[in-house]
Amino acid sequence: MQIQRITDLSADGLADYSRLTDVALRRISEPEGGLYIAESTKVITRALAAGHRPRSVLLQEQWLPDVEPLLVEHPDVSVFVGDAGVLEQLTGYHLHRGALAAMHRPELPDPRDLLKAARRVVVLEDIVDHTNVGAIFRSVAGLGADAVLVSPRCADPLYRRSVRVSMGTVLQVPWTRIPEWDEAAAILHDAGFAIAALALADDAVSLDDYAAEAPERVAMVLGSEGDGLSRRALAAADTVVTIPMLHGVDSLNVASASAVALWALRARSQPSPR
Repeated sequence: MQIQRITDLSADGLADYSRLTDVALRRISEPEGGLYIAESTKVITRALAAGHRPRSVLLQEQWLPDVEPLLVEHPDVSVFVGDAGVLEQLTGYHLHRGALAAMHRPELPDPRDLLKAARRVVVLEDIVDHTNVGAIFRSVAGLGADAVLVSPRCADPLYRRSVRVSMGTVLQVPWTRIPEWDEAAAILHDAGFAIAALALADDAVSLDDYAAEAPERVAMVLGSEGDGLSRRALAAADTVVTIPMLHGVDSLNVASASAVALWALRARSQPSPR
């Protein structure tokens, strides 16, 4: 490992880790800089297993033995080492998950390529909370959907909070960004997908009824936390689907709703869990 003791916070390579708690800054600087931050040795392991390339690693000395085996195939990667106070001054928070790695952001695939062999996909429209995005990815991974498509204004799935909440599954689930609905709907329909919008509407079909005769290929669309799905999303949908609720509750948190709908719409040919 190329170990570098931190003596100067302005040293080359450390800018990747500066002001990690500034969400407004990072959500712009990370994609533009072609990087994302993997937090904890577990997430770094999953990132490397997915074929992502590390730019550098940041940690306290005590975590070197945990990280060294991960970088066997990346001997030229810089490993920045500093004490807790120095690292907190750099990042803006106390590092308690072992290590951080600045990773090269992979190139996003064409959505048409992701849809070729898929049967169940999830579309996230303008979901702004990184925790919800991460939780949805975890549901997608655990319940067997094939890919996630995110709108132009949806929160970054590779922001470190999304990655952390997803337990690193955002690094395993295929995903990409899609254009606005006038083009995105055509992409989905051309690939043979029925678009099911999860929303409240007078003409909505119960999830139970929709799942009983679900189309071969379904794109389930989830909307923003506050306003739900846009008019354009609802106009693009072939069917509006709602989860039946009790006791005067009209809806679930979007991440919870994704898990319920994914379970109901799971492809029946999936192998049974062991």
